[in-house]
Amino acid sequence: MRGNTGAALCALLAGLVGQAATAAPAATDGASAAPVAPAAPVSADLASRFGAREHVGQVSLAPDGAHIAYVSATQGRGSAVRLIELSKGSEEMIDLGDGERLAPSSCGWASSARLICKFRGVADYYDKQVGYSRLFAFDADGGHPLYLGRKNRLGTTRLNQFDGDVIDWRGGDGQVLMQRDFIPERGETGSNISASSRDGLGVELVDSRTGKAQLIERPVSDAEDWLADGQGNIRIRETMPRREDGALKGDTVYSYRLTGQDAWKPFSTSRQDGPSVLEPLAVDGTRDVAFATRRLDGRLALYSVALDGSMKADLVWSNPEVDVDGIARIGRRGRVIGATYVTDRRQTDYFDPEYKTLAAKLTKALPKLPLIGLVGATADESRLLVYAGSDVDPGMYYLYTKATRTLAPLMPARPELEGVPLGQMTSVRFPAADGTVVPAYLTLPPGGATKGLPAIVMPHGGPAYRDEWGFDWLVQFFAASGYAVLQPQFRGSTGYGDAWFANNGFRSWELAIGDVSDAGRWLVKQGIADPAKLGIVGWSYGGYAALQSNVVDPDLFKAVVAIAPVTDLGRTKQESEGFSNHAMVERQIGSGENIGKGSPARHADRFKSPVLLFHGDRDLNVGVGQSKLMDKRLRGAGKASTLVVYEGLDHQLDDDRARAEMLRKSDAFLRAAFAGK
Repeated sequence: MRGNTGAALCALLAGLVGQAATAAPAATDGASAAPVAPAAPVSADLASRFGAREHVGQVSLAPDGAHIAYVSATQGRGSAVRLIELSKGSEEMIDLGDGERLAPSSCGWASSARLICKFRGVADYYDKQVGYSRLFAFDADGGHPLYLGRKNRLGTTRLNQFDGDVIDWRGGDGQVLMQRDFIPERGETGSNISASSRDGLGVELVDSRTGKAQLIERPVSDAEDWLADGQGNIRIRETMPRREDGALKGDTVYSYRLTGQDAWKPFSTSRQDGPSVLEPLAVDGTRDVAFATRRLDGRLALYSVALDGSMKADLVWSNPEVDVDGIARIGRRGRVIGATYVTDRRQTDYFDPEYKTLAAKLTKALPKLPLIGLVGATADESRLLVYAGSDVDPGMYYLYTKATRTLAPLMPARPELEGVPLGQMTSVRFPAADGTVVPAYLTLPPGGATKGLPAIVMPHGGPAYRDEWGFDWLVQFFAASGYAVLQPQFRGSTGYGDAWFANNGFRSWELAIGDVSDAGRWLVKQGIADPAKLGIVGWSYGGYAALQSNVVDPDLFKAVVAIAPVTDLGRTKQESEGFSNHAMVERQIGSGENIGKGSPARHADRFKSPVLLFHGDRDLNVGVGQSKLMDKRLRGAGKASTLVVYEGLDHQLDDDRARAEMLRKSDAFLRAAFAGK
């Protein structure tokens, strides 16, 4: 749908964020001595197909099951909301945003006739770039758009950084509970409208049809989150105390209230680098319990905590090898039905009997798609949205009807890759230099070749993260192009408990980078990698690891591709100045000689292999100045370096054309570097 409805909503957006630019993404290359001509280039078609972003991002099913809404990448950059009317099998698209300033990121149904979508964007604020969000509601056919941002006492729009979040979708009557940021207002001169001193995060009941709001929880200046119980009640409050200058102290205080009472009682207090405490994830009002995580034998376990005043905590789920990393929820009330975790692959243990049985049936019905998740439901849970995928299948979305036990396919996650052979991902383990066994994922090219291959070590981002078994567009592009790809879950990764996380991949960088380098040595020792054709590719922290590994051992990797990398730890701390989390970032990075030794930009003289860098100039996670500094230092030291900067793009490089170009250039760069050895 690109007619009046889309135009009306785009007009609202333009009024809020200004006229967006319409130019195609521009890439600028720094002066380079690195080889970039491919010896045997991968086809442009393959790079374009893998560079295309997911057709289905976030998806939501209407309470009555009549419509589905999903956020879909548009050609180039940007996103759109697509609406499917299931009875007719028809699909319409509303163009919302152009990817330059603001684009939809998620949608949910306030009622069967009314949809609420969140938009995200990046804006310039003095000398910094900041993210912001906006919320809009519109009808199931895309009509009657309404901005849901707060109004001031004069009835005009207040442009906060964040409009808020829906924290309880309720029963589907069109009203939702939203947490919103309140900013103090001054009274108007010569007016009888008084000032408002409300400041902080509060909760309002918002009508998605009219925009009218009723205050439910008065704003609290240091509040960070509120948890509702699925019954329309706020039961848990999260606050993060601040210093006088506004900076966070690093503590998180959780409070709860008894059913029907207003007074807050202590739940727990979490301190950075402090002992483990119960940290709530959700509240189930039907059982009057909170679900919370706490460490058990060095790993996160899931507990149910009584909210009747006793705070009685019962163990719900634990695993001796990995952390619980989340909960499975279902329905409009967000009922908790299981625990999620990752061993070698993602799994869900359902403790709800009905859904445990259903999960087993779906697994049997889809044997080639073992990654199965329930991603939506009607109000009565009679119909469910199901996702299923694997390492060699980007996934399909289905509609499951309980009454008829039918599973109807809806749409593929990545239609551009249909028919493209993909490489199987296998869980492997390799020994680090100190004898520690490190888990990893090995993906070999489709077709059967297993020895003497061009190969890539691909450390993950984060560093507080881990890879999982399943489809990965970056891994699969290189596998389809003939490379073996190894993804080490180095020490510093999350999910494996406290001892494995160590002091995170920055403060314990020597441990993490040692594991990354040992991953490359293992590929060579196993005969999988041709030692003259071993490269390293990483994004974000993975880009940092790719660069720092060449400081530690300049002879191991013959080519380096770093996407949006951290290059100087001191600069990372500086980038957080002026933000409330500055003190927390400082503690995460550390200080002293670790800063100098752990910053690849300060050791450009040690590099022997060519380096290719990619970065978006509107990156909020890692400033583009990090790549510019690395490129400058390398070329100043007479080293081979190429920097590609994409104008208007963020940390994820959310643009089909930019991603396709990045893939083509990376493949060409690696082949040329390997050919020169």
